[in-house]
Amino acid sequence: MSVPRFPKPRSGTLLGVGVGLVLGIGASFAVTVHAAKDQNSIPLEQIQTFSQVFGIVKSHYVDPTSDKKLMDGAISGMVSALDPHSAYLTPKEFKEMQVFTNGKFGGLGIEVTSEHGVLKVISAIDGTPAAKAGIEPGDIIIKIDHKALQGIAPQKTVDMMRGKPGTQVTLTILRPHQTQPLTLTLTRAIIKVQSVRSAMLAPGYGYIRISQFQENTGSATRKAVEHLEQEANGHLKGLILDLRNNPGGVLGAGVETADTFLNRGLIVYTKGRTDDSDMRFSAHGPDYLHGAPMIVLVNGGSASAAEIVTGALKDDHRALIMGQRTFGKGSVQTVIPLSNGGALKLTTALYYTPAGCSIQSEGIVPNIEVQPSNARLRALDADLLKESELHGVLKAPDECRKATPRYTIAPPASATVAPTAATESTAADEAIAASSTLKPNPVKDYPLREALAILQNQAIPVQEKGHSVTMVIPLPKAVGQ
Repeated sequence: MSVPRFPKPRSGTLLGVGVGLVLGIGASFAVTVHAAKDQNSIPLEQIQTFSQVFGIVKSHYVDPTSDKKLMDGAISGMVSALDPHSAYLTPKEFKEMQVFTNGKFGGLGIEVTSEHGVLKVISAIDGTPAAKAGIEPGDIIIKIDHKALQGIAPQKTVDMMRGKPGTQVTLTILRPHQTQPLTLTLTRAIIKVQSVRSAMLAPGYGYIRISQFQENTGSATRKAVEHLEQEANGHLKGLILDLRNNPGGVLGAGVETADTFLNRGLIVYTKGRTDDSDMRFSAHGPDYLHGAPMIVLVNGGSASAAEIVTGALKDDHRALIMGQRTFGKGSVQTVIPLSNGGALKLTTALYYTPAGCSIQSEGIVPNIEVQPSNARLRALDADLLKESELHGVLKAPDECRKATPRYTIAPPASATVAPTAATESTAADEAIAASSTLKPNPVKDYPLREALAILQNQAIPVQEKGHSVTMVIPLPKAVGQ
């Protein structure tokens, strides 16, 4: 099979597929960056005010402060005021960011975002110290090594969690629906993430889990499909692609992954203020599944590159999307190197799915809505931070906002009974299954179990006008396969 080809990288770096601040994941794709002609006059009055404030701080602040600290703070404040993802990177921060794209680095493997000074967890990457410690999406980190985070800049909190591999860091966490803080001690490690895992769920029915998108994820996904095909004696009857709690990653890897399952068609496009911000990515084929039906599992922790893949497979009618509405991170960050060795990470465009729907702050609405079977996990999912809730978030004009799931799967009977020791155990099992740190188990993972039943053309309970009815949900027929 031929390997999909993509545009040759040009100068500059484009981020746009990672959420918030990352302790264990990088995102990059090359684009040309040209300085746009500033057609506005220099705001002399505001510059005079800035100069006045600068002088007052230098003269009267209680502690002597260097010019560098004041200027770095001023630049950082100016850029971060634009939106949650634009940022000024110091030379040290820029160098660290460049290390992340190869999938090997020191840290905890945790994806966080800052909102009103609160550090919230988006996801813990499979197999990392954070995932092994049981950190969950929605957790709020209030202390690092017993030091309160109030008033500390977001990038500084990231630096506090990084360190020499083998050393320990203590996190104090508030977890929704729990009254007492949790104190967890994690051991820092070199994070070399295996982003793609696969397994056979049933004879002829495969499963691929992508925990995040690294530079080699596209090729690893194709190899996983080929391996599953061999296990199925050359004929896969169907595939479940699990993107739950996938925070994103490298744009090119997301495009390659979507192309793995498409013969042709638009995957994603971007629109911005300048011509260089407008890009289109299309599939070249071949479809490695040969048209076999697909279901993509997503939830509120599926973001950015994961949403690009999901949107492409949904709009191109290649797969059913199942789970909950995704995070909604659909903006493109271009990293522009600066003369001082630092860089400007600036939002320059927004992503759109093939149907013209903006991902930004809206996310991808699944074809089939299904909630976790356990009440505690449903409550946690409801509390997960969304892009639309971030301070200063960009709101994209979108005609697709009224989209709703076509089907809603009725919760299992056990979800309506009072919690017991058995159901609490099921909650833990289902949480582990959703992050896929262990081998997938449809028995303990309710959404996965229902997805497999749909692939096998089994009748399942669906909510319709307030009542539960049993029906077979039709699978999409791949166009042009």
